[in-house]
Amino acid sequence: MTGRADANRRRIMDIALAELLRDADASMDQIARAAGVVRRTVYGHFPSRDALIGALVDDAAEAVAAAQAEALRDVEDPARALARSMLAVWDIADGYRLLISLAQRSVTVEGIHRRLEPVRRECAAMLQQGLDAGRFVSPLPAVALAYVREQILFGLMQAVNDGVLAPQDAGRSAAVTALTAAGVPAAESAELVADLLSE
Repeated sequence: MTGRADANRRRIMDIALAELLRDADASMDQIARAAGVVRRTVYGHFPSRDALIGALVDDAAEAVAAAQAEALRDVEDPARALARSMLAVWDIADGYRLLISLAQRSVTVEGIHRRLEPVRRECAAMLQQGLDAGRFVSPLPAVALAYVREQILFGLMQAVNDGVLAPQDAGRSAAVTALTAAGVPAAESAELVADLLSE
């Protein structure tokens, strides 16, 4: 793909994300109009609406992986690492939360989970370090805890979408819940997350 084609594809994806977040039923025609291109141009990059949504989910998964990797860099305490990664991932996920709801209808939950596999593996390694060090205490193996962490994110994203949790509270709640699920006492979890949020 040429630099110009890449730039056009990126622009269409950015506009498509904005349009789909505004109207989950936005058609390829609406997206093309919003992007100021003909429908054929959009179809030249994405053969179907599902393919476009799949590309946006790929983008979200890459952004989540990058945010988590940055959050985990040079952090020795596994609990601090878990909290930092949850806060960083929530910042990315919050921008895509309506898209994830939409993607579950077209990309499939299995497709989303497959895209998040590298994030889950990195998280499981960090959780294993915490279990080995006695910082985390859980009857679950690290890989299962990584799935729990992922479901906490999805569950809270849906809670925000459904209006039962304020978006500004969700990142903190996600981090505290992940820590307590890993066996860190609730008071310590809340204090650690508050400390990170005040940095």
